Amino acid sequence: MENILTIKQLEMACGGRAENCDSEKVVADIVTDSRKITQGSVFVALRGEKFDGHNFAGQAIEKGAVCSIVDENFDNKDNIPVIVVEDTYKALRDAAKYYRDKFVIPAVAITGSVGKTSTKDMVYCVLGNKYKVLKTEGNFNNEIGLPLTTFRLSSDDELAIFEMGMSSFGEISRLTNIASPETAIITNIGFSHIEHLGSRENILKAKLEVLEGMSETDGTVILNGDDEYLNSVVGTLPFETLTYGIENKTCDIVAENIKKSSESITFDVQLDGTVYNIRINAPGVHHVYNALAATLAGMKYNMTMEQIIEGIGKFVPQGMRQNIETLNNFRIIRDCYNASPTSMKSGLEVLSVTMPKDAESPHRKVAVLGDMLELGDFARDAHTSVGELACDYDLGCLVAIGKNAEFVAKGAIEKGFNSSEIYIFYDNNAAKAHIMDILKPNDVILFKGSRGMRLEEIADFISEQDAL
Repeated sequence: MENILTIKQLEMACGGRAENCDSEKVVADIVTDSRKITQGSVFVALRGEKFDGHNFAGQAIEKGAVCSIVDENFDNKDNIPVIVVEDTYKALRDAAKYYRDKFVIPAVAITGSVGKTSTKDMVYCVLGNKYKVLKTEGNFNNEIGLPLTTFRLSSDDELAIFEMGMSSFGEISRLTNIASPETAIITNIGFSHIEHLGSRENILKAKLEVLEGMSETDGTVILNGDDEYLNSVVGTLPFETLTYGIENKTCDIVAENIKKSSESITFDVQLDGTVYNIRINAPGVHHVYNALAATLAGMKYNMTMEQIIEGIGKFVPQGMRQNIETLNNFRIIRDCYNASPTSMKSGLEVLSVTMPKDAESPHRKVAVLGDMLELGDFARDAHTSVGELACDYDLGCLVAIGKNAEFVAKGAIEKGFNSSEIYIFYDNNAAKAHIMDILKPNDVILFKGSRGMRLEEIADFISEQDAL
């Protein structure tokens, strides 16, 4: 955070009331985690179901914070320097908006039901090949994470990329108000959070809130034209609208001649009569969509195709998103960050092209699939459809874990999957008790489920047992 914000300005931005503060003190950083306080920080005390940052407001001052932002219920018996506000969450957003507006830096906002983070990373690789770019780190895509990302802006940055997640109406509206994006990318409209929003039409409506922070004069919207819901709004938006796709040949940019391997995927795009071949150093057709979105973003910001292609070549999947690990007896694909019918298909596709450690010896493709959460009344049908989908990828074994495991198994059996190669477990401990008896040497194993299922625990267990 650049030293361009004083306590007095912060007080004004938050609409709060400063007490015991030096109004001319410069703010070095704004944090919500008292463990990250450094000299000159401002600590924002947030209240949650299982925590209350107000308990650490005094400790923050002892660690070097110049003040704490607290709500009106805080008992300031020690007379520490504070800014009192009605709502500390809103104060955090307001402070971020005030700070963001000090920089005339174009921003790209990325949202969608699945693929936000990998698209963000792909766009970063492309834009970062020419510009100095700030991006959302990890999953800092909510009403706490995005403001904290905003505070990392500096005058050295030439572009910013903000990932935006949501679970209900209004969240993206508040985020885009902070970010003021010039460009918005929407990856798809799936089933994530449908439990709260009720329908995919409502999910589309919630995602389109990202446009509220954009200027109609220079705003650009980049949409997945293969998504029926996003394609339905093309031509209706008051912004320059660009589309990308594989199946929809009317898109502004279309991937053709797709070639898959266990290590990479290549495809061609034709622009102004010239055919360009693009290579992604990761498997999975879903990355083609990410690369197409990144290509349009690069073109928006005046990059050459050579620069764009070089940037795409630098992309590497992060965290628990389809990381492939080779063990003594197995290869495992860790894809445990989130799950929806769409991302399940992507995971199974990667499994289908991933070769075992010993490609010459017999091997099986094994899918360990955990529950997809937050689907509400759609859960039964969605899990059944995933079981049906598993039959399209020549699996040797299917392991279903969670409350909805029986629906996955039901869908697979009804589609013709060999029931003797289907195993149902209702929790991870039960799965770990039997998984080593199920697996065979040289298996390739996909772990795919919602983050709350913590399937990485089973992957870690297999890794430990394999090393014995």
